[in-house]
Amino acid sequence: MRVKKQSERFFFLLYMVGFLIMAIPMAVCQPVVDTISDVPVSPPDEYFRMLIPKYICDHGTLPTGLEEEVRITGCGFSYGLYNTLPYIIQGYVMRFVSLFTDSDLALLYAGRSVNIVFGCIMAVFVYLLGKRLFTDRRFRWLFCVAVMYLPENLFVHTYINTDSCCLLATAMILYALVWGYQEGFRVKNCICLAVGIILCALSYYNAYGYILAAVLLFIAYYVAKENGKWRCDFKKMFTYGALVSILVIIGAGWWFVRAWFVLDGDILGLKTKEQLALLYALPETSPLYTYQARGISIFQMLSENKFFQCLYDSFIAAYGSLSIRGHYWTYFSYKLLFGAGIAGGLWTFGGFLRRKERKGNGKALFFHINMVLCMMLPLIILVRYAYTMNYQHQGRYMLPALIPIMYYTVSGIRALSQAGFRGKHLPARLVDLGVAFALFIAAGSSFYMVFIQALPVYRQVGMWLTY
Repeated sequence: MRVKKQSERFFFLLYMVGFLIMAIPMAVCQPVVDTISDVPVSPPDEYFRMLIPKYICDHGTLPTGLEEEVRITGCGFSYGLYNTLPYIIQGYVMRFVSLFTDSDLALLYAGRSVNIVFGCIMAVFVYLLGKRLFTDRRFRWLFCVAVMYLPENLFVHTYINTDSCCLLATAMILYALVWGYQEGFRVKNCICLAVGIILCALSYYNAYGYILAAVLLFIAYYVAKENGKWRCDFKKMFTYGALVSILVIIGAGWWFVRAWFVLDGDILGLKTKEQLALLYALPETSPLYTYQARGISIFQMLSENKFFQCLYDSFIAAYGSLSIRGHYWTYFSYKLLFGAGIAGGLWTFGGFLRRKERKGNGKALFFHINMVLCMMLPLIILVRYAYTMNYQHQGRYMLPALIPIMYYTVSGIRALSQAGFRGKHLPARLVDLGVAFALFIAAGSSFYMVFIQALPVYRQVGMWLTY
């Protein structure tokens, strides 16, 4: 037992150190320039995202999003209109650093370091979640590495954005829900759930499906069928539900109340964004130039420019402004992983349908339905935004679906390893070899993207600051 604990600690340390070994050089070496310039290797829109924490650093207050100082050149609106909790944290960290130096480079690194910390905390929650989902250590570590070492996930923790905080929020919400379903909802996991919802609500709209799923699953936990009648434990549901609700209202409600007053009732900032874009955007980025405004059908949009192929590739690995791509084998290897996961999932589902007794699986089925919802909503929102707002088909918009995707992929691979044919199962050594190969794909892809593809390009370009 002691040997197992020591090896578990060693692998956890290796897992965390591996993440930092790749994330820190990326955060240090990536150039940042105005994204309308001719240099396509800077992180997506970081120059304009940086304006929000820089404003907070300089003024000590939050921007309304209407100031010309924080407006995106060419687009007419500002990231200050969106939920900005990550920018607030970055801004005040930068303000603290500014007490010791006036270096713009130091302030940039201070802002990026916040997202590296978010990534580290996410890695811890993914590990804790993996311990609850997979008893077999092989598949637990495959799940952890598949999530944290996906090249695109690693990438978003290395520059200034709100995606990093959002992904941490999804890990916290899922961990709290699984914890609650396994051991019952108590004060500790309710606090964890509330903090996850707060971070999600104040970081990224694409992940709001997790908030809906959390509410539905929390309520469903207290509903059960007894003696042919549906019953609900209202006392516990309202007791712990009130705890979560009060924490969320205190932690996140202030932002939406502020937006109500500052933006004349536009609590999400979307209407104000469109109005500013109509006033100040260039013709090619104006709301009047969207697919919808030009009368182009949504199906035609999806058929143009290999929409889903580009979406898949940039979900796996696309650094810079989608300009630094992985090797062909990077994307093909993940197709093998996902294909194995789908095959194993179909095998499991087929076995479920063949069973005569399926009673007692209602809550588990409802949980999986909600996870499918969490995977589908980012895609639905992305397609809608691409059609109505000219959003690019970038895979990072799909990252909120990452943890459920990797859970079902690894569960499918595990199901394949346990599948039997005519009473025979795969040899244990063959299973070990397959898991090792999957781990190599998951970890090796990020190392390849960082050290072979990205860093040599960054060294050639150098660090450009234009603040």
